[in-house]
Amino acid sequence: MGRTPTRNKNLPSGMRARHRGAKTYYYLDTGAVPRKEIPLGQDYVLAVQKWAELTVSSAPPGAVITFRHVAERYVRDVLPGKALATRKDNLRELANLYRIFDDPPFALEDIDPVDVKKYLDWRKDAPVRANREKALLSHIWNFARETGLTNLMNPCAGVKGYRETGRDTYVDDVVLRAVWDAAEQPLRDALDLAYLTGQRPADVLKLSRDDIADGALTVVQNKGGKRLRIAVEGELAAAIERATARPSMGRTLVNTMDGYAMTKFELRGAFDRARLAAIEARPELSAKIRAFQFRDLRAKAGTDTEERSGMAAAKDQLGHSSETMTAQYVRHRRGKLVKPTK
Repeated sequence: MGRTPTRNKNLPSGMRARHRGAKTYYYLDTGAVPRKEIPLGQDYVLAVQKWAELTVSSAPPGAVITFRHVAERYVRDVLPGKALATRKDNLRELANLYRIFDDPPFALEDIDPVDVKKYLDWRKDAPVRANREKALLSHIWNFARETGLTNLMNPCAGVKGYRETGRDTYVDDVVLRAVWDAAEQPLRDALDLAYLTGQRPADVLKLSRDDIADGALTVVQNKGGKRLRIAVEGELAAAIERATARPSMGRTLVNTMDGYAMTKFELRGAFDRARLAAIEARPELSAKIRAFQFRDLRAKAGTDTEERSGMAAAKDQLGHSSETMTAQYVRHRRGKLVKPTK
């Protein structure tokens, strides 16, 4: 479909990018003569979805099935069912996979465990991302098996990824208080709601007055779509009351000083400013304050809930599928609380 692109080689076949200043516009090259292009918009993820709807990725009989062919089928058939953040991550991961398995194009049958190991070696400077890319490659391969595009064994099986330790930062109450004291009111609302609900930053920012009914705050988590109802009582009730007392142009609970819904970029800026101010006010805590990231509040909430009410309560608050997952998430942060010998 059309000529082979020399730029933006990570794009699906037939998809073109036009750069106009700081903006990028995406199009589908239909391959017609004279050239005809269908606008796909400026959002990359939505543009890929529109591309998938407009193209039919089916190999002719007897054709060699390439990795890109299967990956594009995967983007069309599987990716739309994932959360938006996961879709964005997968497309970034796929761009790196294309750099090896589509330059030059790999036939699917030619990819073996040695190639997967070489890929991991190539990505050794980004071990966590390499693991995610290997996982996507494995998922794409399983999709190929399920849809009859191959009957070969998954080449990722038995290939060890890089060891991941994960974050082990536990935010002490005194550190949280230092940042809270230095924060602007919108950030204080975000800090309170994040800790008291135990939810991820993106889920905190989308909390709305409309989510409150029958004495509970309903949360639908972006990751996995898990639905939770959190009792509006105690400190959470007070935090919601403070947030709703502030002027608002909409229905969200976390708003800027002007009353508009706070974005993730505004949250990051406010948090960075508060950390710097907290370090200046409490230099003896500087190392711990620098290590504090907003996302650590979710782990702090789970850890504190586990110590106070048990692992089952922490699992429910975080929306995990098992207590084993919760135990791995919270206990390495602070360490399991045990009794002395006597």
